[in-house]
Amino acid sequence: MPSLFKLHRLKLAGLLLAANLGLLLHLAAGDLKPAAQWVWLDILGEGGSALLCLVWLGLVLKSRPAGRVTNFLALGLGLVFFSWWVDALDEFIQIPDAIGWDNWLESAPMPLGLILLTFGLYHWHHEQLAISAQMEKRERLFREHRLFDKLTPLGAADYLRLQLEQSLALARDEQQALSLVIVDLDDFSAINRLYGHAEGDRVLQVLTQLLLLNLRRQDLLCRLAGDRFVVLLPNTGERQARQLAEELQAAVAHLAHKTSQHGERLQLRATTASVMALQDDAQSLLQRLNLALAKAKQPPYACSA
Repeated sequence: MPSLFKLHRLKLAGLLLAANLGLLLHLAAGDLKPAAQWVWLDILGEGGSALLCLVWLGLVLKSRPAGRVTNFLALGLGLVFFSWWVDALDEFIQIPDAIGWDNWLESAPMPLGLILLTFGLYHWHHEQLAISAQMEKRERLFREHRLFDKLTPLGAADYLRLQLEQSLALARDEQQALSLVIVDLDDFSAINRLYGHAEGDRVLQVLTQLLLLNLRRQDLLCRLAGDRFVVLLPNTGERQARQLAEELQAAVAHLAHKTSQHGERLQLRATTASVMALQDDAQSLLQRLNLALAKAKQPPYACSA
């Protein structure tokens, strides 16, 4: 990583040059004071302030990328340092009263440096607000990504509930129908047992693509759990939802999926069910959907002779 001096050598060299010029001007125009005339409180106050300003400058240059805001901060701190540096030189060098430029060197850089420093801090503040907004956005995206299924590109159960609550509220406001369809793959555990979980994962991925191809653009497909999928159907009544459930069940039955290891064709079957929202909340509607699926999976009673 480049050192601080390599990255900001021009700024630091300019500050060193200005400090040396100030020292040379004072030495050329004045005389050194005897130690007995030194005021240690002023030396510590003015010299310590100049030293602290250098520390601030180093921290700014070390922690910030190069750019306009960094330049404002560095230039402002440099002028403040120069003002305190010249003020501290007066404690060691006596300047004749007839010379007035030393007062300008002490006083003029300070307000200009503070103005530049304030301008830089103002823009730094706006930078931090922008960064905070970006971090908040990234955190929100991260939270939303956690709502998506890791195996398929679908929303998971929590994402389904979130979207279902919003869709139910919208359907009530606009007085539109809203339905759900559930698709449950039959004997999926046998696929995992006979061909392995990796093949089972591939089946779920292929099934996801098949279901998406048979849905409308406004429909939302989510993976509820395991081999169970739910389709949210906005502006859809009970009859249309039942028809779509039958179409999805037929599409699964006609899926020609072959195993990756031996190329065996898997005969897939699915059980589907549908419900239309009445006065439900998200939880009760999903409960009714699961009850409808359980009823659909029950074997029909044999007819007695």
